[in-house]
Amino acid sequence: MDNRITYNTKIFGGKPIIKGTRISVEFILELLASGMAPEEIVREYPQLTKRDILAALDYAAKTIKREELIFV
Repeated sequence: MDNRITYNTKIFGGKPIIKGTRISVEFILELLASGMAPEEIVREYPQLTKRDILAALDYAAKTIKREELIFV
């Protein structure tokens, strides 16, 4: 989903964040998992847009899709 997700080694040790913010993808996913709706997140964090929330979900889905399970 366009280039809304970025990395900066000086912010959260390089974890993925929403471009132009100090809000991590991980934090957005935690908010969604806690039951917050995207609209609530945007109201609480006005520097975010609904597209940012969707980009975080897209990033997570693509990351899990590439995950490789190794059974030992």
